[in-house]
Amino acid sequence: MEDIASFLSSLIRMSTPLLIAGLGLVFSANAGIVNIGTEGFMLLGALMGCAGSYWTGSAFAGAVIAMVATMVFSAVFAFFTLNMQADQTVVGAAVNIFASGLTITLNRIVFDTTNGVPVIETFNAMPIPGLSSIPVVGVLFNQSLVCYLAFLAVPVVWYIMKKTHIGLEVRSVGENPRASDTLGINILATRWWTILLSGLLSGLAGAYMSMGQLSFFTEGMVSGKGFMALAVVVLGCYSPVGVMGASLIFGAGMALQYRLQAANTGIPYQIITMLPYVITLVAVCGFIRKSRAPAATAVAYTKE
Repeated sequence: MEDIASFLSSLIRMSTPLLIAGLGLVFSANAGIVNIGTEGFMLLGALMGCAGSYWTGSAFAGAVIAMVATMVFSAVFAFFTLNMQADQTVVGAAVNIFASGLTITLNRIVFDTTNGVPVIETFNAMPIPGLSSIPVVGVLFNQSLVCYLAFLAVPVVWYIMKKTHIGLEVRSVGENPRASDTLGINILATRWWTILLSGLLSGLAGAYMSMGQLSFFTEGMVSGKGFMALAVVVLGCYSPVGVMGASLIFGAGMALQYRLQAANTGIPYQIITMLPYVITLVAVCGFIRKSRAPAATAVAYTKE
């Protein structure tokens, strides 16, 4: 029973950053944006979250600083891809490379690790009275506030995307920007705010990794989770509910990885470490035909 409870707790913690980043990508992806830079945004968010917590003594303040920093950083991506109409994949790759070097430099400037790892405030668990004491599944109700909000946001995002004019405009821009422009929808503004929102939530996802899963920042700690978030959106068919399901699948793979490493199974650790990425590859390859991207994905639009 303890093993099952531990696995469930790990599953939720591992899937939360994918879910947070994935919900942001639901908006930008449905607007026709391929945000390859999510990996870099999450990495910057992880660093700035730790730095903000270190400076202010508050994990909440650290999360806000992380979100603001990555939103500003995502504006660079938006400017080059939308205003300058540069290739989205190329700009996204450049963002990732730049973020990797920037975080390494800032980490060594902000944190003096010669005297050990600096102590920061983290996202503490907030047990729900009554529910958290239920055997086995009680661990699901002993998570941080960020984790609860991430899962509660799923129906909110679903409602926005499916039942409001905002969601309709976003999906319209992704499917047929020319027709949307004819109807009076501002294509540039719509894609701009979806990229900024995606960057903001990617920053929160990164901050959760450094202050929710761990209590410190390490160089390159995102380790492909940004690309996994993109895969989550594809596997989830660009729907927030699907994104949640895909996040849980990938989270289960990562949780299983850690359980196998702790169990001393004799399997080479390199193979165990590959497990989440193998699951990602198999899932995307298996479901890619069932997931239809918006028709105008990665297509630049020029107003006539």
